[in-house]
Amino acid sequence: MDSVVYDTQDAYDADARSGEQGTGGPARRRSLATEAVHAGREDLAALGLHAAPIDLSTTYPSYDSRGEAARIDAFAAEGAEPEGPPVYGRLGNPTVARFETALARLEGTESAVAFASGMAALSAVLLVRNAMGLRHVVAVRPLYGCSDHLLTAGLLGSEVTWVDPDGIAGALRPDTGLVMVESPANPTLAELDLRAVARACGSVPLLADNTFATPVLQRPAEHGARLVLHSATKYLGGHGDVMAGVVACDEELARRLRQVRFATGGVLHPLAGYLLLRGLSTLPVRVRAASATAAELARRLAGDPRVERVHYPRIGGAMIAFEVHGDPHEVIAGVRLVTPAVSLGSVDSLIQHPASISHRIVPTEDRHDSGVGDRLLRMSVGLEDVEDLWADLDAALGRTGGA
Repeated sequence: MDSVVYDTQDAYDADARSGEQGTGGPARRRSLATEAVHAGREDLAALGLHAAPIDLSTTYPSYDSRGEAARIDAFAAEGAEPEGPPVYGRLGNPTVARFETALARLEGTESAVAFASGMAALSAVLLVRNAMGLRHVVAVRPLYGCSDHLLTAGLLGSEVTWVDPDGIAGALRPDTGLVMVESPANPTLAELDLRAVARACGSVPLLADNTFATPVLQRPAEHGARLVLHSATKYLGGHGDVMAGVVACDEELARRLRQVRFATGGVLHPLAGYLLLRGLSTLPVRVRAASATAAELARRLAGDPRVERVHYPRIGGAMIAFEVHGDPHEVIAGVRLVTPAVSLGSVDSLIQHPASISHRIVPTEDRHDSGVGDRLLRMSVGLEDVEDLWADLDAALGRTGGA
């Protein structure tokens, strides 16, 4: 099996976001590793702080009620972040704002808006477009199962047309407000040419779910995506202890998203914002280390007679999907080091059966048509030693009765 691990550091260094370093010299570009550690924290030294503070306030005192009214009016009219001290936790929080600044820097966008979960973030995007009379969505399967369900069920008043990538342009309508893709896709790890997809969208915004790749492996905004979605619960947090979502985008869309967040209350808790900011500092190291292990496990699985097929993206990453000849449920029951659980992107390895859990909500025929078969397993590779992980998988595969 051919697997390609993307040289993430060199790729980022070549076109990183610009940032000044030192004084008295020309501005130079900062690497991904440096931005991950310092973005959103540049003011700490001047404040006499080393670690970012956690602001748990829900409200903030002000003796200038006329000024408060003017700032609230400005937010209601434009969605811009209020200048000056905070007003109320649903309008914004300083700790969460640090995470948003850092994530926007890593994704190469003007802004980012954080939410209480990835689904809250996607819901806000749909509500923004629906409010503009653009309720139609063109989407490419597979997507995360709950994203698929949200679009298919029309729970927020949207209507979806499912297409192959080459059918995007032909499916656009005057009321199309969004094109949504995920690459690498959950759970098959299928990859799309994001630049070609963006061209096919024309003037319709492209939303790319970048949860699996993270900005370490790709930055969809550089390929034409106007919105970049993350379930921040996964790699951005990285330790399985925080739930969040975030949309990186231009400031125009960010203002609308902030207004929806304020109105619907899908705000991110400050402690979660702190954990996410801390998680970003090790994101490049974690993704590169887990990707190296995943590539080796994919190679071994591809040569194992008990495995029918292995899916591993060309850009690399820490996710593997594989189809077994025997009973996949026996693999789930047989692991001891790997944790049999939903979610992904943690420092420990997780495995799950998508047809039973993450994509159970997708109709069976649609699930099969998008490559999510009943023998497919999805594994999120963590930071354990590769030999220990392989020993666990080998023992679990021995229970399947496969060839």
